[in-house]
Amino acid sequence: QVQLVESGGGLVQPGGSLRLSCAASGFTFSNYVMRWYRQAPGKERELVAAIGSAGIAINYADSVKGRFTISRDNTKNTMYLQMNSLKPEDTAVYYCNLLRGNNYWGRGTQVTVSS
Repeated sequence: QVQLVESGGGLVQPGGSLRLSCAASGFTFSNYVMRWYRQAPGKERELVAAIGSAGIAINYADSVKGRFTISRDNTKNTMYLQMNSLKPEDTAVYYCNLLRGNNYWGRGTQVTVSS
């Protein structure tokens, strides 16, 4: 079965960096577009970034352009999100997503940006 496991979240000061990982299994990872979403308290889940099967970024949310970079390693079945110049408004639970008929989600990893 499909499994998506996020890691790499934590507490970081404004201006800092984090690298999130999403380890995927149970499907042919290299065949699918993958996405990062996030959900802040009291807000709807929003798309952060998407990457094509060959590793080309498809799009970024306007709020993260120039600061976040999505990437993937198909040999490791893993997707990444490099987050730089973090802001308090980036605080959220970050989720890995696969759309394959149904939507599949990981459990998420908490990112907190605070001084």
